[in-house]
Amino acid sequence: LTPTTMPHNLSTRTGRLLAWLDMHLVDHGVIRAVYNNFHALGGGMYRLSQPSPAQIRRYQRTHGIKTIVNLRGSNGYGSYALEAEACHELGIKLVDLRMYSRQPPTVELLDETKALFDRIEYPALMHCKSGADRAGLGSALYKHFRLGVPIAELRELSPRYGHFNFGATAVLDYFFARYLADNARQPIAFIDWVHTRYDKLALHADFVRERKERSMGDWFVDKVLRRE
Repeated sequence: LTPTTMPHNLSTRTGRLLAWLDMHLVDHGVIRAVYNNFHALGGGMYRLSQPSPAQIRRYQRTHGIKTIVNLRGSNGYGSYALEAEACHELGIKLVDLRMYSRQPPTVELLDETKALFDRIEYPALMHCKSGADRAGLGSALYKHFRLGVPIAELRELSPRYGHFNFGATAVLDYFFARYLADNARQPIAFIDWVHTRYDKLALHADFVRERKERSMGDWFVDKVLRRE
């Protein structure tokens, strides 16, 4: 998508105002204007929540950003329209990669993510909405695939970044925990496990069965934190 094909028409004052209001009020950008969960991952990658155009300009100025990886995928929020416009104006490559916070990743997504980290230009930003769940998954995969950090040493899905190991989003922790358990029984590289032993549907079914306390956790994640 280009800025001119977005649901929000940024070519008019009214359309721009509506996109700005949508970003701040509907998409909770007013919170991100105060704190946008920005952290360096190493190797020229940074994680954060959905950035505003002003934040994009600031991070390009201070960190020389060349690429933004948007883990929300293309969407109808004013945030996305304004982000795409800012990237176009600043010469930043915007890459849309849709991840999900309430289900384990597909093999195809894991392969696509690995390839993405090898081909994009750095320095880069990677974000979801709040910079907690999907950004945590993406950051963990980046550190493993790009920097070679062992899965057992990853701490990207953490309360430090706003991610909590309860509710439906805990499936992301469960995904990595299952690999570590399988690897402990019979050592195997993570990417080989993904291609030979990992069954997304079976893993998710096991997660649902084992997480008896999910209802209260889901209420907190969905109603209090308002996560996507």
